[in-house]
Amino acid sequence: MTRRRGMTEEAADASIDQACRMLRLPTIRQGFADGADRAAAEQMSYRGFLAEHLLAECDDRALRRSERRIKAAKFPREKSLRAFEFDANPNIDPATIHTLAKCDWVKKGQPLCLIGDSGTGKSHLLIALGTEAAMAGYRVKYTLATKLANELVEAADEQTLSKTIARYGRVDLLCVDELGYMQLDRRGAELLFQVLTEREEKASVAIASNESFSGWTKTFTEPRLCAAIVDRLTFGGTIIETGTDSYRLAHTNRRLAQQ
Repeated sequence: MTRRRGMTEEAADASIDQACRMLRLPTIRQGFADGADRAAAEQMSYRGFLAEHLLAECDDRALRRSERRIKAAKFPREKSLRAFEFDANPNIDPATIHTLAKCDWVKKGQPLCLIGDSGTGKSHLLIALGTEAAMAGYRVKYTLATKLANELVEAADEQTLSKTIARYGRVDLLCVDELGYMQLDRRGAELLFQVLTEREEKASVAIASNESFSGWTKTFTEPRLCAAIVDRLTFGGTIIETGTDSYRLAHTNRRLAQQ
């Protein structure tokens, strides 16, 4: 290593700034000057000073990676478990949700089904758990069931179906919202089944549906296909029934009462 003696503080600061730019160390570049002054005042060792700034850089990089994964997931809005009011829906066990937030089920490639009426917190939990997975380092993709089916049909028409299915197969967690809100035609349902089959026991699928499994024949009108899809989405997985009482309505009423 080349040693440079007699460097002024201004020259040293400029050299550190330039080196941080070249090495892409924005956190160290932003904080090294104040950190150096504080280290001198506190008589911090060289090793301690270096370790502190390298760890800060690592922490910020991890945070930026998490933010990129969350952005890449294409969630329609921000939802967190911290903001979920478990008191508003006693059907949902907080311990179960917090266990799911550890993402062991994603690591194992297991499915998750959130079943309940509109307004009971299904989408909130789906997005929040997907966000937890992204923060834990997993690749996540969010989509609506009808949007996914339409995308697959278009891909089949354009002869890019294999690439599209492979793209959905590469994510660690596929979050499919609003399954059961609208009927899917046979072709769209069959293509959706292909995506689920591609991911079976390899990568997780989490769905939110306002229909019980017995009512899925309204969405998947071919009985055997419907049964096969239910099997793919429940085998070895977790099923959470969010009930019929609107969490959203209870939340709104409580907010109005506080005004």
